[in-house]
Amino acid sequence: MKTILFAITPVVAGFFLALFFKPYYRLIKRYLKNPTLSVLVMLATVFVPFGVLVGYAGSVIIDQISHLIAQGPALVKEVMNWFQGTFPRLHSLLDQVGVPYENLGDIYTKYGSTALKAGGSVLKCMSGIVAAIVSIIFFIFFLMTKDRKGGEIVSGMTFLKDDTRAFLAEQIDTFVEILVSFFQRQMVICLIEGVMYGTGFWLVGLPYGFLIGFVLGVMNLIPLFGSVVCLPIALPLAYFPHGGSLTRLVMVLVVWAIGQFLDGYLITPKIQGNKTGLGYAGVIFSFFFWGTVLGPMLGMLLAIPLSAFCVVLFRAIKKRYFRPIV
Repeated sequence: MKTILFAITPVVAGFFLALFFKPYYRLIKRYLKNPTLSVLVMLATVFVPFGVLVGYAGSVIIDQISHLIAQGPALVKEVMNWFQGTFPRLHSLLDQVGVPYENLGDIYTKYGSTALKAGGSVLKCMSGIVAAIVSIIFFIFFLMTKDRKGGEIVSGMTFLKDDTRAFLAEQIDTFVEILVSFFQRQMVICLIEGVMYGTGFWLVGLPYGFLIGFVLGVMNLIPLFGSVVCLPIALPLAYFPHGGSLTRLVMVLVVWAIGQFLDGYLITPKIQGNKTGLGYAGVIFSFFFWGTVLGPMLGMLLAIPLSAFCVVLFRAIKKRYFRPIV
């Protein structure tokens, strides 16, 4: 499985990078006309500044992540002490399920250090020369590949009637449009949210605030996922460590609530619009359904565009084939 993931990761990375940067590439190509020169200019104007930024900020980020993980056992102990004082029966409940209260810090230390080593391995793998070269090759390939229309894909399906081929071509074009549009717009939304949450958490004095907030925003590429992962880390950090207080915890929640409000009523409507046609109930159901069908990561990543396409496809089939009978 690890070998398969190692082989697929550069392809997936190249595909999503191409989705994100294709509008910029087309803009440069419009002026330069030459595809090869356009790619070189785009790589120079994007990856050179990004490499400089990572070179200067990478060590700081890694240090912050290491300190955050190292602080984990003490933070877990403070949280559990608070729970024990607030809920006295918690100690006996943990003993009944076979998790001794006194060992929770040791458990975190054990798995936290394992996670840190695993994270280091992933960073080394992703920054490896071979993986980087393969990712860039697939990125350039997907970037320069001409977009194929549904009509070209179904043109060889001569066993289908003309109207059936036309209908199938229309649905292929719709699916590609939904997929590409969703991820391009969602990536922009995630970057805006990352800066917004990171700045807000930093301003209210949350330890590692910008790092946690930025990760929260970026992880919202899967809607709601960033909040589910990062809030359980941010809230204890706001209340328990030295300098923590109920006021700071409330301020972190206020920043998060303002971010949710701006996301729901300004950022996403302006950038994404209502292209998915899914409410919160539909989003949650999509996560469960596609997560079961395609696996946790891939299913949650593709849940929204796949569900949106299913809605559009059902409406098209209903309009084309369903007829009133009464």
